Amino acid sequence: MTPFMLSVQALLDGEAAPVAGVEDSVPMPIPVATDVQVIVRSLAEQLVSEANAILRPRGDVIELVDQVGPGELTFTMTYHERAAQVRTVMSGHSALVSLILSGQQNQQGQQPRRLSSEDELQGLVLTLIEPQRVDADRQE
Repeated sequence: MTPFMLSVQALLDGEAAPVAGVEDSVPMPIPVATDVQVIVRSLAEQLVSEANAILRPRGDVIELVDQVGPGELTFTMTYHERAAQVRTVMSGHSALVSLILSGQQNQQGQQPRRLSSEDELQGLVLTLIEPQRVDADRQE
């Protein structure tokens, strides 16, 4: 088992999920933003595959869905009623990478947020599947 698979199993055994580090998102050159999106998306695929290897025997899986539209690259990870979406929106010569949790849109005037690094993706995936949070979501 990989270290991340061990983290998923530990989470299911009762350990708390780490909090994923986020920071304000700022516009960046399109090539840089698309590179960030591709790196994070590639890592997400690996982590979701590893997590699903542990979750599947329990009858659960994380879904990973890509969306591509005019001037936008997006992927969404969904587990039960919870979702995390990483979106890169291009406009002019710059792009903005943002993280949207559980379908919450940023309030008008609120600064968009993004993962502070690709390493924070592990914490984000673990937060999606944390049993206490999933159980709380089911009760709402």
